[in-house]
Amino acid sequence: MPPQGDVLVELDGVTKEFGDVTAVEGIDFSVRRGEFFTLVGPSGCGKTTTLRMISGFEQPTRGDVRIDGRAMAAVPPEARDTNLVFQHLSLFPHMSVGENVGYGLRKRGADAAERESRVQEYLELVDLEGFTDRDPTDLSGGQQQRVALARALVNEPSVLLLDEPLSSLDRKLRKRMQVELRRIHEQTKGSFFYVTHDQEVAMSLSDRIAVMNEGLIEQIGTPEEIYREPASTFVADFIGDTNLLNGHVEAGSSVVRIGESDGFILPANGRAGDVTVSIRPEDFELAAGEGDVDGTVVERYFQGDQTNYLVDPAGDVDELQVVVQGRESGIDAGEHVSLGVVDGAPVVF
Repeated sequence: MPPQGDVLVELDGVTKEFGDVTAVEGIDFSVRRGEFFTLVGPSGCGKTTTLRMISGFEQPTRGDVRIDGRAMAAVPPEARDTNLVFQHLSLFPHMSVGENVGYGLRKRGADAAERESRVQEYLELVDLEGFTDRDPTDLSGGQQQRVALARALVNEPSVLLLDEPLSSLDRKLRKRMQVELRRIHEQTKGSFFYVTHDQEVAMSLSDRIAVMNEGLIEQIGTPEEIYREPASTFVADFIGDTNLLNGHVEAGSSVVRIGESDGFILPANGRAGDVTVSIRPEDFELAAGEGDVDGTVVERYFQGDQTNYLVDPAGDVDELQVVVQGRESGIDAGEHVSLGVVDGAPVVF
């Protein structure tokens, strides 16, 4: 990961209002030079508005956007050292692949020899060498996406802005393009600012993630920190799957009790009173027969590398999502099981 002090993009107290609606409210974060930084959140949370303020297509109502230490308030989009890859690729259908990639160079006044050299260099980077004269409408969705990336990268912007560019691809192609995008980032050593609602994409691509909700930044951290140490119940529930259970810590006690009877007893981690506990499905220990907490398998879904269960615990605890990873567990729907929890895994709010 790039050094912490090497800041390239900085947002300081940025707010954006549209009439009576506050889309973004006083957010602060920075993107380091050479970092893959992802802003993730549900639809309507303000993430695309944030990207548009960095690119210059929107201006903050209050606060400052700085790129490489320079305030951007008076700098129009075309004068910012950024390039934007949209969800809808907008390749020029009347131009060849090479002409699409070299368009920005031509606008900048680069001569024909430089354009040809740079176009070939960036088509090779995205594994499309030999495609220079092809019609973009004849390419697959993934190939078109790579043309759009080459077109955005060829001018070597300080920061590449990506607005959900993989969302229109099918699952297999999206997974393949994630690998390609990470490879391209590592080869160019550029700064990528990625906006998405897809938690899986954010987790697999990013050096750091900012989780956004209703115009606010809930948490910033590495994928591992976001997943294992969520700062709020929203983050725990939005990033991956989890079970959110209501519990209580009695005065002077060091444990959380979930359920009035036959429930889980877990470390309180310094919390008191009514609490919410997040337990990831894979952090349960599931075994046939009876144990500390008993339950019944309601549903079973085999998914190859893991088996997903819906388990109804004894007592007054809500049904639980449980994942057994690796080999087949041998436990089927309707069976009685015992449930445990991996030490240190639950997060108490």
